[in-house]
Amino acid sequence: MSFINYNAKEIHCKIVYYGPSLGGKTTNIQWVYQKTAQQNQSGGKMLEIGTNNERTLFFDFLPLFVGDIRGFKTRFHLYTVPGQVVYDASRKLILKGLDGVIFVADSQVERMEENQVSLKNLETNLRQQGYNISEIPLIMQYNKRDLPRVSSVPEMRSQLNKYNSPDFEAIASQGIGVFESLKAVSKLIITILKGGET
Repeated sequence: MSFINYNAKEIHCKIVYYGPSLGGKTTNIQWVYQKTAQQNQSGGKMLEIGTNNERTLFFDFLPLFVGDIRGFKTRFHLYTVPGQVVYDASRKLILKGLDGVIFVADSQVERMEENQVSLKNLETNLRQQGYNISEIPLIMQYNKRDLPRVSSVPEMRSQLNKYNSPDFEAIASQGIGVFESLKAVSKLIITILKGGET
């Protein structure tokens, strides 16, 4: 849940990128970092925690597109989780205190089962921490749309988007759909912080 720093007059929100291994979670955060670090002096550092086969990234920044909430600026902390199941303990730890999730699905036909397993794992880990996935800001991102053998968007929706979350097609390596996904989850979080007012 959001943390309020009264001295700095900032509200800190945590967004977690979740999804199967090598689906594009890290690419999303790297794109956001590269595009915001140059224009945003109050942007944070990107930290990488490496394991043998996976990377977990953390990056915080003060976005340019979100206004104040009752005089407080909103700072977003972006996290990726390791995609491989062996790192499930790390995933659970990273989910603690989250405000929103961007589920990055790999659009390749042969990766559908991995997407479904990862989504089920997200549901389980959230439930174990007292979250209801249908009540948290959740965005579905269908990544790697530029590859030759991809599932259609209606197929991706029917297989993965059972919560009818906002969804976006993406090619994260080119920045397509990256900021759209981030802005959408940010708006949902801000709406909750404002108490539902529009």
